[in-house]
Amino acid sequence: MKPRSKVSDHEKVTASEALELKRRVGSNLELLRRQRGLSLERLAAQSGVSRAMLGQIEAGESAPTIAVLWKIARGLGVRFADLLGDEPEQAVVVLPRAAAKVLRSQDGRFESRALFPFDRERRAEFYELRLSVGCVEVAEPHADGTYENLVVQQGCLALTIGDRETIHLLPGDAIYFRADVPHVYANPGAEETLAYLVMTYASPRL
Repeated sequence: MKPRSKVSDHEKVTASEALELKRRVGSNLELLRRQRGLSLERLAAQSGVSRAMLGQIEAGESAPTIAVLWKIARGLGVRFADLLGDEPEQAVVVLPRAAAKVLRSQDGRFESRALFPFDRERRAEFYELRLSVGCVEVAEPHADGTYENLVVQQGCLALTIGDRETIHLLPGDAIYFRADVPHVYANPGAEETLAYLVMTYASPRL
C-alpha cells in the first residue's frame, strides 16, 4: 500500500488563506450588493456572472477567479480591492510575502499578488503579476477612466489593448494605458513573466 504523503505547513497555510479569502469576498460582495439595493438577479445581469455563481460566492462556497471578480466589481461599480479588503487604515503596514493575498486564473497560469492594504479610500492599487510560459489572460474592461501603469521585470509580455496591434515588452519596458477597454496579457517567451502593475481609478469607490 502506497504511504500517504504528508501535508506540508505551507500547504496548510495556503489552504487556510484560500478559505479566508472566500469568506472575505463573500461577505464583502453581499454587503456591497445590499448597499446598492441590488438583487442577485439584477447583479447577474449587470456583471455577466450567473446568479448561481454569485450566490455560491456570497455563501463562501466558491472561490472566484480573477476574471470573475473583475466582472463583479464592474457590475457593482466598485474597485477590485473593495471585494477583498477588511483591514483598518494604518500609518505603517507591513505586507509579508507569506501572508500575501494571491489570486489566480482558473488554469492557475496567471497570478496576481496584491502589494497594498485593502482600505476603502485608496484610488491606486499595486500588484505583482506572474504569467507562466504560454499564458494568455483576457481582462475585462475596468471602470471608466481606469488606467494601468505596468513595468516588466523578468521575461517578456505581449499586451493587446482594445483593437490596437499587440505591443511587445521586454525587461525594463514600461507602459501606461487606459484600461476601460478589453485587454489581453500574454507570455510568448520561454520563461515566466514577472511584472509590476499600478492601477489608478478615476475617482474613489466607496
